[in-house]
Amino acid sequence: MKEQAPFDVAIIGAGPGGYVAAIRAAQLGLNTALIERDTRLGGTCLLRGCIPTKILLHDARLLQELKKASARGFKVGEVGVDFSMIQERKTNLVNRLAKNIEFLMRKNKITMFKGAATLSSPTKIAIKGDGAATEVNAKNVIIATGSEAKSLPGYDVDEKKLISNVGALDLSDIPKSLLIVGAGAVGVEFASIYNSFGAKVTMIEVLPHLVPLEDEEVSKELKRVFTKRGIEVYTKAKLEGAKNTNAGVEVSFQTEKGEAKKYTVDRLLMATGRAPNTKNLGLEKIGITPDRGFIKVNEFGETNVKGVFAIGDVTPTPLLAHVASQEGIVAVEKIAGKHPVPINYQQIPNCTYCDPQVASVGLTEARAIEAGHKVKVGKFPFTAVSKAMIEDATEGFVKVVADETYGEILGVHMVGVTVTEMVGEAVAAMGLEGTVDDLIHTIHAHPTLTEGIHEAMENVYKSAIHI
Repeated sequence: MKEQAPFDVAIIGAGPGGYVAAIRAAQLGLNTALIERDTRLGGTCLLRGCIPTKILLHDARLLQELKKASARGFKVGEVGVDFSMIQERKTNLVNRLAKNIEFLMRKNKITMFKGAATLSSPTKIAIKGDGAATEVNAKNVIIATGSEAKSLPGYDVDEKKLISNVGALDLSDIPKSLLIVGAGAVGVEFASIYNSFGAKVTMIEVLPHLVPLEDEEVSKELKRVFTKRGIEVYTKAKLEGAKNTNAGVEVSFQTEKGEAKKYTVDRLLMATGRAPNTKNLGLEKIGITPDRGFIKVNEFGETNVKGVFAIGDVTPTPLLAHVASQEGIVAVEKIAGKHPVPINYQQIPNCTYCDPQVASVGLTEARAIEAGHKVKVGKFPFTAVSKAMIEDATEGFVKVVADETYGEILGVHMVGVTVTEMVGEAVAAMGLEGTVDDLIHTIHAHPTLTEGIHEAMENVYKSAIHI
């Protein structure tokens, strides 16, 4: 086994947590190693998650806009879809972004190792790749190995008929019918994609609402719009069975009312959550015992083993790329002897890119009440926002949850077109301890969709102008 000279920090995993941590480490003058078992850098987010799904969502929405063209005065023929070209564009963009990350590694003089990593000790990492085995020595180690799609017990994903997000991204053609199990972010995004491209989409969710982590009113609005667009939605539904047949996948489930349903569909998508990639890392050998696969850490990403950190989806924090990136920066700055500011997990933006989009930060109304707050709520529909009318994007609303006594903003919840771009204002306001009054007194440009935020803040005091 070939040994390498000691590094200040070695990072296992080159997703949005790992590669960002590596760059910040190099910026701070640390001799840095980055280890990745995939042939490309970027992790699940870039290669088979966030980025490729958003590319397909963009094209799916473009198709719907083109279909409305004749109603807006444009003389067009029937719009066709060459799905192979759409998939080719998606692949090319992903590959270009992966190469950009490789360039950043070279620019920052980060040493790259390709292969599967196993911890031999808190300071030694064995790497097994296509060539000879290598051992990396490091004063500090950051585990950033991410997560993978998790199926329900007893259902084996084959990526042909019974698929995960990986198979859903790589379909060679548009299925005539698709049944999605699970209505979290992954489920509703793929429902939007394939419904827009013409598939008959059915969704089943065991919990009472779509996007169950979001405010209940947002979930209800999303279900209303989905149903209007022809997506069949069953909540409080339980999957009973799924088996491959010559005709596709035969799926049986029970509805909320106890009705037995049976569908035969071209594909079944398991969108039932994610599991941390912590197997075969040698964690127990060095004294780390995962809890349900997750690694416990403190506010700086430190594990119970000195010099070993963990960030991103392997920790019990929100499984979001932007969270992993910031956790990587905090961990590296701690290693470098800086004084990093721990993340406030109550102020993390949560974005779902279905159509219409969902975005939120902070407490839902129900959770704010459960936490003991006396709340006031302001809500404003996009039907009353002129820019939304211009863009034919009047579905959805902005909802503000505020503390009654001082007007503290406890949460902001949105459903509508481009709300994932708008939520940043609410995140910044909460981070700066802004109040409802602060945003009321902030002038918002007209005409813009962000006027919906201003009016929702006004409506906390029942003083919105345009409703």
